[in-house]
Amino acid sequence: MKKIIILQGGKSEEREISLITGREIEKELISIGFSVMKIDPKQYSSYSLMIDDILKEDPYIVFNGLHGAEGEDGRIQALLSLNNIAYTGSDYRASAIAMDKVISSILAASAGVPIPKQYIINNEADHPEKITSQLDFPFVVKPSDSGSSFGISVVRNEEEINSSILEAFKFSNKVICEQFIPGRELTVTILGHQILPVVEIKPKNGWYDFKNKYTSGNTEYEVPAKLSDEENEIIKNYAVKVFARFGKS
Repeated sequence: MKKIIILQGGKSEEREISLITGREIEKELISIGFSVMKIDPKQYSSYSLMIDDILKEDPYIVFNGLHGAEGEDGRIQALLSLNNIAYTGSDYRASAIAMDKVISSILAASAGVPIPKQYIINNEADHPEKITSQLDFPFVVKPSDSGSSFGISVVRNEEEINSSILEAFKFSNKVICEQFIPGRELTVTILGHQILPVVEIKPKNGWYDFKNKYTSGNTEYEVPAKLSDEENEIIKNYAVKVFARFGKS
């Protein structure tokens, strides 16, 4: 029986979500006949000790169920690659690029994908006047390299600027302010060379924040999204361009 090791938990702000992910992955893998072992990086004093344990188990593959920077920014992927351990998901280069929203937006723009106007903040002392001279209200403030909508705010007036910036800096050492663009939220998954249908994400209230992402019943997912043939083609084409520019695998 092939053994799969699931990485779950970890030390990021998304730990609790990752533990739920790990449990669901475990159930599905067992149901199709795999032997499963779960490993939590938080239980180790160093990643090298964790890698030693993975090597001892000699798994068929490592299933990465970690959420947040720790599991998605390329660090874990690089360690697994260096030790010739097969794992799920994108490689370390693509993971690092995709997790850094400053770099990823630059690369997306270079591929011809329209992006919102931005202002990058590298320290908390940046004056709000600099932002408002570049962006109109409302605008979005978010950490450069965090996930699950942690630290994201939609700023609608001057009184909300400082608190939003401080909140975003809790999760990253670099913060992005972007012009808010009202509209539909659409996402495309690419699996290998297969482009899956466009999905529309439709929160019942507000926007797609942490609560709406992970609270059952708060968000509807329309598959496929109701789009014209032209819209569908444009969105999929953008997705393929970004996927290729980031490194594909």
